[in-house]
Amino acid sequence: MPAPHLLMKRLGLIAGNGKFPFLVLNAAKAQGYEIVVAAIREEAFPEIESSGAASVHWLSLGELSKLIDTFKAEGVTRAVMAGQVKHKQIFSSIKPDWRLAKLLLSLGTRNTDSLLGAVAKVLADEGIMLENSTALLEPLLARSGVLTKRQPTEQEQKNIDYGRAVARHLAQYDIGQTVVIAESACVTVEAMEGTDATIERAGQLMRSLEGDASTLSRALTVVKIAKPSQDMRFDVPVVGAKTIEVMRHAGASCLAIDAGRCLLLDGDAVVRAADVADISICAS
Repeated sequence: MPAPHLLMKRLGLIAGNGKFPFLVLNAAKAQGYEIVVAAIREEAFPEIESSGAASVHWLSLGELSKLIDTFKAEGVTRAVMAGQVKHKQIFSSIKPDWRLAKLLLSLGTRNTDSLLGAVAKVLADEGIMLENSTALLEPLLARSGVLTKRQPTEQEQKNIDYGRAVARHLAQYDIGQTVVIAESACVTVEAMEGTDATIERAGQLMRSLEGDASTLSRALTVVKIAKPSQDMRFDVPVVGAKTIEVMRHAGASCLAIDAGRCLLLDGDAVVRAADVADISICAS
């Protein structure tokens, strides 16, 4: 049964990139919804056209008025956001329409929380309520405990403890949700580049030390957390099989995530990939 607050015949889906929009769409269809997709031209995969949605409308990041008009014309009063929109796209690549330009000028801080929160308020004022997309995907939320065959080592656990403390301080300012740690030293911090790029950068830094004397172990621990006041309507922490592959190439041996607040996009495939790569995943 769908969540009571989602009992609507039609559900709008604002689709960014990656698999997340497809998972939400398929889960919603399985629960009897008709899905109206607003696909972000700069981000969404073209395969969304053949996903079985009732209709698909393409619009650019800056077209807030078109988004509202589209949903109203389709009779959508409830919607979800799913899929990544790169932070650097939000603040550098968009050509805002008058409504979004007005909203941007009104922001006190130009981070994703303030922008998406303001967009959600504008949508609500127009009779379109943004819902929690994870309500449809609860089985994919990370469960508490060690998810892989291998437990974290003593040093990895120290990295996790330190990394969580650092990440929680950063996350409250909406800087990023991922840090990469080596022997209780912070190697990289996520900003606008995204999780995978942060991990890749850490691997590059470690490789640059090869041949040099260093007190740091090359083994990296990745810590990805939810923000202290995480709004699960948007910018939900996600991990997929691609993240595990990026970690393997970077030389990362452990991943720590927040239980119940991070989506494993590829489900059990994430854990299987980690086991093959001898990467430990733990959630708490």
